[in-house]
Amino acid sequence: MKIVECVPNFSEGRRKEVIDALADAIKSVEGVRLLDIEFDPDHNRSVFTFIGEPQKVKEAALRAADVAVEKIDLTQHEGAHPRMGAVDVVPFIPLHGTTIGECIEVSKQFAEEYSSKHDVPVYLYAESATRIDRRELPNIRQGEFEGLREMIGAEPEKNPDYGPNKIHPTAGATATGARHFLIAFNCNLNTTNVEVAKTCANAVRATTGGFVYVQGIGLDLPEKGMTQVSLNLIHPKRTKIHQVLEVVRNEARRFGATVVETEIVGMIPLFAILDAFEYYVQPEKLDEEMILDLHYLGGGEGPEEKEFSEMSLIEFADQVRRARATPGGGSVAAAMGSFGGALVCMVTGLSLSGRKFAAIREEMLEHRHACENDRGVLMGLVEEDSDAFDKVMTAYKMPEDTVKQKEEKEAAIESATIHAAEIPLQTMRHSFNALEHAKIAADKGNINAITDAGCAAHALMAAIEGAALNVRINLGNIKDKSFVKKASEEVERIISEGKKMKEDILELVEQRMKELEEG
Repeated sequence: MKIVECVPNFSEGRRKEVIDALADAIKSVEGVRLLDIEFDPDHNRSVFTFIGEPQKVKEAALRAADVAVEKIDLTQHEGAHPRMGAVDVVPFIPLHGTTIGECIEVSKQFAEEYSSKHDVPVYLYAESATRIDRRELPNIRQGEFEGLREMIGAEPEKNPDYGPNKIHPTAGATATGARHFLIAFNCNLNTTNVEVAKTCANAVRATTGGFVYVQGIGLDLPEKGMTQVSLNLIHPKRTKIHQVLEVVRNEARRFGATVVETEIVGMIPLFAILDAFEYYVQPEKLDEEMILDLHYLGGGEGPEEKEFSEMSLIEFADQVRRARATPGGGSVAAAMGSFGGALVCMVTGLSLSGRKFAAIREEMLEHRHACENDRGVLMGLVEEDSDAFDKVMTAYKMPEDTVKQKEEKEAAIESATIHAAEIPLQTMRHSFNALEHAKIAADKGNINAITDAGCAAHALMAAIEGAALNVRINLGNIKDKSFVKKASEEVERIISEGKKMKEDILELVEQRMKELEEG
């Protein structure tokens, strides 16, 4: 199952009835789990965390946005936290079975649907950003609602990615995008001097010489009689909570202040808790196997209880080698396609930074994002192929003691077999899409990664041909001649065009390898 997290921030942290209405909107989508709600009257801001399948999560975000536009008026809004919209920011984060590319697509869909319905300008940020200066949210939000009200429509660099070229009179503007998991971590200081909090933020923030993966600001919390260092740890596996906390403490101490409490806004992964525990408690040994709760709350499962996308390479190969029908060739073909797509993402990703790639950066970014989506779909097809085969076997086991049962069984077998043919056909389609991106990477991408583009071509064509075998074996058992004819023609077309594409890519690889050899 594909699981995406969404953590929208709304400009309301004081009116409980509005916060409840936002929560109800999110919970109204079946299959979406609302995990956490954080709201703060000083910030006048609320943060919701919910998870589910990508399209359902998008729908929940849209329903909550409907409520926010109706009930939040930024002309009447005041708070310590910077804001530009009633729906201020809507990030989508891949958690399980999904890629950043798939979340980029979801964020674009959200932006298009939300802006069309409410006439709110929407900016793409983080991994979805269409311009390098929009990757960081503060760059987009600069001037906040009041400033953007004057700038949008007057300054070309403030033109939104979606929606009207003017601010919404009460709902402002919104940012959405795909990003990786971050930890929102706040340190509250026992001083009312906000300059101390700002100095502490400067000490740890990347843009002012601190940690590479930290964003932060200093804020006033008048209701608490404190100030706050509000931080985002955007890569918590590399920059850990305790590292940032100790620097903030040392910096505050210079001014006679201390960190009297900290806050986690939203959710936090177990590894971050264990990192902090290990640092401060210094146990001789500590790992997840020692956490009792994980053993009776679903932890400690063996490889056979995991989905294929959760397994290590060794575990997945062990599953394939068993004397059982699944996972079989169809799943392996999808996995090969996913790995081939990953190589394309690698080559295009290595063709983004530096002056020599400036002319192709936007093109490489476009192909990287598109191939990330194909890679994610292929990853999901690894599981779906095995599930499709199991459904065919289930249909064959249905009873046939009566005429009606025989008819039902025959219909179920036909339906399941068509589905079993469609899954590897999808593998062929998305592998071919990735092959097209591989050609661009081979032609224009970083020459130092040219062999990786060639390896991608081999993997993707192998995925196409392997999946084709699985389509054909199922077509032989399908009675719907129209479907068989259409699918057969598509199989032949993709194989034919794929072989030509692979040859073109390998020719480009050979040419550019010679360039490297000749210096």
